[in-house]
Amino acid sequence: MIQNVSSGSPFEAIVGLSRARRIDNVIAVSGTAPLGTDGKTVHVGDVYNQTRRCLEIMAKAIVDAGGSLQDVTRTRTMLVDISRWREAARAHAEMFGDICPANTVVEVKGFIDPDWLVETEADCYLGTLSPLSPFTSI
Repeated sequence: MIQNVSSGSPFEAIVGLSRARRIDNVIAVSGTAPLGTDGKTVHVGDVYNQTRRCLEIMAKAIVDAGGSLQDVTRTRTMLVDISRWREAARAHAEMFGDICPANTVVEVKGFIDPDWLVETEADCYLGTLSPLSPFTSI
């Protein structure tokens, strides 16, 4: 099964990307910018609310691909100013505090639009995982 999910971002056609791509039980969510439904940047200057918006777009893409937030295994948060990581972390914790996926926070030089202060990404695994087996000798 291969499924591409669009969020309607104008950058999807320009860059040639999907907001999310599902292949079998794996969903990968592309770098997600703080865009409104009109395709314009929202919450200029506000890391917390830009992060919330990125996470909302990401969550919708995951659901549209047949997953849920419980399926998220890893997230990435990219900031243009790492000193503001706590603002982004607060938004991330509000959405993922009970799930606790692996997460990386990094500083980047910049994004396509200089008003973007943050982008987020996610990876998901859908399905049942088998329990870990104890080590056995061969």
